[in-house]
Amino acid sequence: MNIGVIGTGYVGLVVGTCFAESGNNVICMDVDRKKIQRLRRGLVPIYEPQLEELVQRNLKEKRLRFTTDLLETVDSSRVIFLALPTPSNDDGGTDPTFVFEVVRKIAQRMKEPKIIVTKSTVPVGTTKRLRAILEEETDVAFDVVANPEFLKQGAAVSDFLSPERVIVGTESKETAKILHDLYAPFMRTADRFMVMDERSAELTKYAANALLATKISFMNEIANLCERVGADVDLVRQGVGTDSRIGKQFLFPGVGYGGSCFPKDVKALEKIAKEHGYNFKILRAVEEVNADQRILIVEKLKSHFKTKLRGRVIAIWGLAYKPRTDDLRDAPSLVIITHLLEEGTKIHAHDPVANEKAKLVLGNRVRFFSGNYDALKGADALLIVTEWNEFRRPDFDKMKRLMKSPVVFDGRNIYNPKEMRARGFTYYGIGR
Repeated sequence: MNIGVIGTGYVGLVVGTCFAESGNNVICMDVDRKKIQRLRRGLVPIYEPQLEELVQRNLKEKRLRFTTDLLETVDSSRVIFLALPTPSNDDGGTDPTFVFEVVRKIAQRMKEPKIIVTKSTVPVGTTKRLRAILEEETDVAFDVVANPEFLKQGAAVSDFLSPERVIVGTESKETAKILHDLYAPFMRTADRFMVMDERSAELTKYAANALLATKISFMNEIANLCERVGADVDLVRQGVGTDSRIGKQFLFPGVGYGGSCFPKDVKALEKIAKEHGYNFKILRAVEEVNADQRILIVEKLKSHFKTKLRGRVIAIWGLAYKPRTDDLRDAPSLVIITHLLEEGTKIHAHDPVANEKAKLVLGNRVRFFSGNYDALKGADALLIVTEWNEFRRPDFDKMKRLMKSPVVFDGRNIYNPKEMRARGFTYYGIGR
């Protein structure tokens, strides 16, 4: 099938590459000329496991190509996926302006029937509005489908190639069949293709992310209570997670959630509720807990040193909002570092893949180190902010030799408190 993907960010690039991997002819379009030039050479601008290898293979096989020409993309595609930015407004709502503008241009160019599929996270009712735009601009047959993505950064390729579910919002049986055929290679062991009405499909994405964010904030509240009653949140987590009704995922307390989805979608869902006269109290609490949790580790630092932090050297391991990605969008590390800089500390930072992107945000206010041990030299304390695997089994004796004082604030609970204290570290976790 001839497929077009408009937008080559985390979602669009994975979608286009994986569809090409299953044998389709895919053209990916973006307005960023430098990005497209790099992609044509097989150079992927984001860190996502397996992605660069697949891009290079499908470029070589000529199933995948990249362009800055929207008209070329429209002309050569039967199905067009929209993976465009939908940023947050000041009021927390989602702004679908880019999606509307591109669909209007598509409609003006269409010469033959097209299926237009929204992958972007859009407000409920967007599919209906897109249909109205198309009806204004063209007499050519079309359909518009809501097909939300559920890709986890750091596992996006594997999520797409083996999805837990594929949700399609359409009332057209013919369109549903075309999309089912398109996704069928990824669901050979079990058919997880779900068809529903457009509004339900649009809302499902918000509901899923908001519920996962709620689990995280809830466990952070439990962690804070554990510290007050003398319990260990890691044991509580295990006890709760073995309940099949609850599940083990997203029960790890820490310094709060971040990324491009959870913060944005929680705010957007609250805004959707408000627009329809509903006071979604739980979501407001989820946001407040998350904001407070990011500052908690700074407060622990201030409490430990009992004096102002000015002049102290704080090492930070982990900058990306989660492991296996270089994404810094709404990353807890940025909030924590900003507060520490305001306190007058000197920051030594290291992340396995996100250093370069962090430099663009933080500039020369922070010293960046290519090695995690290098960041420890002369440090008064270490903060673990992102739970990269390479941080889990370090050389603790080397850490002690390098640090000015062996103090660890473990924002992801990756170390055992008793073992750390036995090794001679002063150790602080979350809820332990």
